[in-house]
Amino acid sequence: MASGWGINGNKGRCYDFWLDFSECMSRCRQPSDCGLLREDYLECLHHSKEFQRRNRIYKEEQRQIRAAARKAKEEAEGAPAVAAHH
Repeated sequence: MASGWGINGNKGRCYDFWLDFSECMSRCRQPSDCGLLREDYLECLHHSKEFQRRNRIYKEEQRQIRAAARKAKEEAEGAPAVAAHH
């Protein structure tokens, strides 16, 4: 990865992030000064934040689907009972 070569012989997808991070590390006083660049590089490699976000979105969609199904079921069960009382 740090060589700059990607899997197909072109520049690797995260190489630019690596260059920024590496340059920062070579000129910074404390490694913590480059924390955001390190975070960007690792996100490019592993996509962990992206996967967490997708998982949260998926869970919310599923929650909304279950809530809509529960509401429809309650309305379907409640509709005949309300009509019978009138």
